[in-house]
Amino acid sequence: MTTSRSWAIRAAGLAAALGIAFSTAALPTAASPQPGAVAPVSAVLDAKAPLSRDAEPRLADFPGGKTVVGQTSPVHDPALIIADDGTWYVYSTGLVNRENGGTIQMWSSHDQGTTWEYSGTVWDRIPAWIDEHFSDGELPGNLWAPEITEHDGTYYLYYSASRFGGNKSLTALATNTTLDPADPDYQWVDQGMVVSSPATDLDPNNPGKTFNAIDAGIIEDADGTPYMAIGSFWYGIFLVPIEWPSGKPVADWQSKTVNIADRFMPGNPVEAPYITRHDGYYYLFVSFDSCCRGADSTYKVTVGRSTSVKGPYLDKNGRDMFGGGGSVVLDSHGAVTGPGGQSVFGDYLAFHYYDGSNQDIPYFPTLGIQKVQWVDGWPAFDQTVELPSVTKQPKARTAGSTASITATAVGTPGPVAVWETSSDGGASWQKAIRQPVTKRTDERTYTSALELPASTPGQPNLLVRAVFHNAHGKAATDAVVLPAPETGSSGKGQPSP
Repeated sequence: MTTSRSWAIRAAGLAAALGIAFSTAALPTAASPQPGAVAPVSAVLDAKAPLSRDAEPRLADFPGGKTVVGQTSPVHDPALIIADDGTWYVYSTGLVNRENGGTIQMWSSHDQGTTWEYSGTVWDRIPAWIDEHFSDGELPGNLWAPEITEHDGTYYLYYSASRFGGNKSLTALATNTTLDPADPDYQWVDQGMVVSSPATDLDPNNPGKTFNAIDAGIIEDADGTPYMAIGSFWYGIFLVPIEWPSGKPVADWQSKTVNIADRFMPGNPVEAPYITRHDGYYYLFVSFDSCCRGADSTYKVTVGRSTSVKGPYLDKNGRDMFGGGGSVVLDSHGAVTGPGGQSVFGDYLAFHYYDGSNQDIPYFPTLGIQKVQWVDGWPAFDQTVELPSVTKQPKARTAGSTASITATAVGTPGPVAVWETSSDGGASWQKAIRQPVTKRTDERTYTSALELPASTPGQPNLLVRAVFHNAHGKAATDAVVLPAPETGSSGKGQPSP
């Protein structure tokens, strides 16, 4: 939930790469086999379809955050929500230069936030009324900083549009009765403007005070009264009273709006407000400093808390966030550079960061998820850095017509295995569609076991390996030959490239 000004400018040169990133997004997923059955080779090795994972109960989240795999970039300003059916959804800032329509992007996970796939965009194009709003100059190249919330059976998707370098901005709203694109009732209905800037009459003692109308975050107080936290740079973060079912500001909202965070420093680099309730307190998460500079990004997540949704929000040292306070709880570490643009759902913090381990496009904006650990009344995040390391190379066994291949690794965050196969001696590798759950087997160890149909006589040798991923890097196992059912033996292949 950031301004995305610098990001959009810097990302313009990556437009061609973005097309590659989504080249498999629109292709159908292979049909899943019946429970207990082994899928045919064509179903489990089709690299053109998105990854899926076996539907097994997962153990407690890995320390140091959730390792996410699959289609996880480019994600900027992620808004996380978990539907009643257990599907995880993330909505994120649109692609620059109106590529793919430039509207809000959607991502989904069906294995509790581990494996993600791109689900398309909310609309095919930016609504015409937004272009009319900005018709006096440069038009927005994309929509920014979504927020997703549910009230009384309706999903409210807030999104922003702006002109780079200024605060002529707006936040608008779309509604839906379902998040499932396969539902016949699925339709995002644009509800138009929510609030725009520059706003006036926010402070009778300071007629020039205004906010930048982007980065909305919705919170209900203990009585169910809804508010919208909003703001980026300028005079900081504001709390605007809204009402249901419209999801828009109450009458005379300007006089009822509260300025809850301001750093009172040049540029006032504070944005992406998100408020959540926990154990009698309201916690205000914001992003400090600069995003969108790749390796030079200084973004970080800070927090303060209050017994009232209207503040004051004090940090761990008792400093008011309206005056420069804010305790840093998530900062750059390892390959995670500039984490921020956050949202909170339940006990999970979603954010983007610039991925130093991405060898194809260094410091590409990527989805990060951490489970909040509450320590002495404050959110805490494990920022231990341990790259994946293979501790047990693959072992292959057969039982009847099924081959099972197992590998083990350590790392923090806990590594997740993505299994790959090669039919050309290791010259190229394809991801297996059916990916098993990576299980934590002791305090530090993570194990994954892939099942495939065993090799049949006359079939070319198929090499199999696991690549263990976490936020800081990856480690590939040696390759093994898919064994035949006649022997049940494990053939050792060539080491993976």
